[in-house]
Amino acid sequence: MNPKPGTLRHGVIQEEPLWIIFKRDMVIKLHMDLLVNSYKTIDGRGATIHIAGGPCIKVHNKRNIIIHGIHIHHCKRGGSGYVSDFPNHRTWSARSDGDGITISGGSHVWVDHCSLSNCFDGLIDVVHGSTAITISNNYMTHHNKVMLLGHSDSYKDDKNMQVTIAFNHFGEGLGGRMPRCRFGYFHVVNNDYIHWQHYAIGGSSSPTIFSQGNRFLAPNDEDHKEVTKHFKSSEGEWKKWNWRSEGDLMLNGAFFTPSGAGATARYDRASSMAARPPLLVPSMTAGAGALRCKNGHLCGH
Repeated sequence: MNPKPGTLRHGVIQEEPLWIIFKRDMVIKLHMDLLVNSYKTIDGRGATIHIAGGPCIKVHNKRNIIIHGIHIHHCKRGGSGYVSDFPNHRTWSARSDGDGITISGGSHVWVDHCSLSNCFDGLIDVVHGSTAITISNNYMTHHNKVMLLGHSDSYKDDKNMQVTIAFNHFGEGLGGRMPRCRFGYFHVVNNDYIHWQHYAIGGSSSPTIFSQGNRFLAPNDEDHKEVTKHFKSSEGEWKKWNWRSEGDLMLNGAFFTPSGAGATARYDRASSMAARPPLLVPSMTAGAGALRCKNGHLCGH
């Protein structure tokens, strides 16, 4: 019943806190979602680790988790079945969505310095009442619906969701959802957006979005210069939503459509750190994605 000791799945289901590292370069193809237990760090530094070609990572009702330095790509939907979630225990898992990382009902989760692309559904989805989530220093390319924050327009338990999106590189071949938000509070700060096909930041169900110190390079398509997109609402309704751009750098005709009140207490919950000037964004995000690390040397690309 138990995964083999020394495997990634064996490590992530343990009940005690663990810092999981890798002995050598690996390409890990999973047959079922990797269910990560609380108080785990998955640290790919020191090796080149790919999770690809099958179902990928899921955090379900767990907390205090770090996912660092992993290449996550070509994630696929898995079948339903029993999967290990604790030592000597399996739980029934429905068919996965095919996300790179799914955080469902999780809290205090940090996704840092990962490289993500080409998944079946989303690269990172944060849903079902998750909160205290940080997504930082990641390198994202070649995907349509990048990041969903909030399960659905009817799932109001996401109203207390708080997510920080910082120092990420949103690169070539991305469609939209960088992120796409519902209900909660979202700080989008010091990211580099060099491409989008449809829009960069969108939402519905009155999310509070604070865009600060980002660099937005619009596509050449004149119909898609706008950074923002409002879903499933009339103009009279979405104009009440609190969306603010402060200190963003707009290039090639990019523009952000603000809405809602001015300085309100709601933005306090959507402000997690001090932004730096957007002219520094290229240098701040130059090391985004999984890094190459060797003993005795600084990590880098």
